Amino acid sequence: MATSLALILLLGLLANALFTKLKLPGLLGMLLIGILIGPYGMDWLDPDVLRASADFRKIALIIILLRAGLGISKEEIKKVGSAAIKLSCIPGILEGFTIAFISTKLLGFSFIEGGMLGFMIAAVSPAVIVPAMLTFMERKIGTDKGIPTMILAGASIDDVFAITIFTSFLGFYSGSQQNIGIRIFQIPISIILGIGVGMIAGFSMIYLFKKYPMRDTKKVLYMLGIGILLTVLENTLKNKLEIAGLLGVMTMGFILLEKTPVVAKRLAVKFNKIWVLAEILLFVLVGAQVNTAVALEAGFVGLIIILIGLLGRSVGVMISVIGTPLNLKEKLFCMIAYTPKATVQAAIGTIPLSLGVPSGEIILAIAVLSILVTAPIGAIGINLSAERLLNQAYK
Repeated sequence: MATSLALILLLGLLANALFTKLKLPGLLGMLLIGILIGPYGMDWLDPDVLRASADFRKIALIIILLRAGLGISKEEIKKVGSAAIKLSCIPGILEGFTIAFISTKLLGFSFIEGGMLGFMIAAVSPAVIVPAMLTFMERKIGTDKGIPTMILAGASIDDVFAITIFTSFLGFYSGSQQNIGIRIFQIPISIILGIGVGMIAGFSMIYLFKKYPMRDTKKVLYMLGIGILLTVLENTLKNKLEIAGLLGVMTMGFILLEKTPVVAKRLAVKFNKIWVLAEILLFVLVGAQVNTAVALEAGFVGLIIILIGLLGRSVGVMISVIGTPLNLKEKLFCMIAYTPKATVQAAIGTIPLSLGVPSGEIILAIAVLSILVTAPIGAIGINLSAERLLNQAYK
């Protein structure tokens, strides 16, 4: 296991440096390295590392969401609040149902199978989007209209909608009594509960830090530990009560910034340093989950379905930003930024197959293909278009 971790770190660092030098996103290099050394490539990784992969990836995601929360102020949220809420649901719902419908025509799926595929694909990747938006916030790109904050907030909730509706379609297939209206009604409750537990955790951290003075490094470790426990709570209660755990993680950082801004800014610097390690683990291990042979089985039809789904998502983005002060270029950037898929598809792509859904293999193949197509194109598109389409504010 130690050897595998060494390979991940060294090759991930090299790939990141090489792609950055080529003016390409470093995460693209790390994804490709993961594919190369993973079980579907050279198979250099220890099985124990692969078994722990989901936990490593979740911890990395918690780190970047804590960092995101420590960088979002109340004023920014007020500026983009309504647009962020619309971005969190409208694009994903349009994409999911677009794919559900088109897959019945092109693949002969039932609508339930199409719904599974649609809402599996509909989830965007916070792992790709959040780091990019944080970078733009630091460089003051698009911050005059709060665009990075709007996309960051919307993308962090987008997955809640997609996964909840995906789970509903799984329930329809298995014959359990599901009411999609009730499931959708539960989404805002899940979001509110996530924010609520995040606020409790945030205020608890503030009390702890004031009561027991400690080094910033220990504060970071306390926050990371609590963040992990919030996601554990989500998994423990998911059959009884839906809680948006990752949203709670980000809320905890937000509360610290609002109540103790000086401490929060110091902790944000610490999390930036930890992210150097976490980023490598996240993207290399996501790459290791990608079976390129399976992706190729999706073929041309799979690619067409993904592209039509993205068209539906883009329409949803345009609807979501109606009434905002964004110009056409800035709206186009929002469409590009809402393209990447990666983490959710890697995590849940095998579920229909494991439940014996007849189209499970095709669903998995298209899910994998969506990662291979949208993660690199989306990451490159975000990086290349930001400076061309967004304004850069200067201090």
